[in-house]
Amino acid sequence: QVQLVESGGGLAQAGGSLRLSCAASGRAFSTYTMGWFRQAPGKEREFVGGIFWSGPSTYYADSVKGRFTISRDDAKNTVYLQMNSLKFEDTAVYYCAAGHSMGISVSAYAYDYWGQGTQVTVSS
Repeated sequence: QVQLVESGGGLAQAGGSLRLSCAASGRAFSTYTMGWFRQAPGKEREFVGGIFWSGPSTYYADSVKGRFTISRDDAKNTVYLQMNSLKFEDTAVYYCAAGHSMGISVSAYAYDYWGQGTQVTVSS
């Protein structure tokens, strides 16, 4: 069982940066592949990026590639999402998720545990 808590969301201007954190409690955090997803109002939840359990292998959605970076610190049981060059369309609730998948899955169904989400609002 893993509990996930996101933090770091807030309001940013277009072109600005935010760093989200996802703190995990429970056992064997280092064995989980971690994913970040987001959901904007009226839209389906979408994959943002993920980091493989053994690190540092990462994979990103095309919409954020080159702007967002995922990292993990297994000693702190924490995964990070560094978001640079923010755009208005990045506005959403961001969720971290943990799963035991063979690779970095873009499907939400591959992840077993979810945080409660943190709001990111980008003003244009």
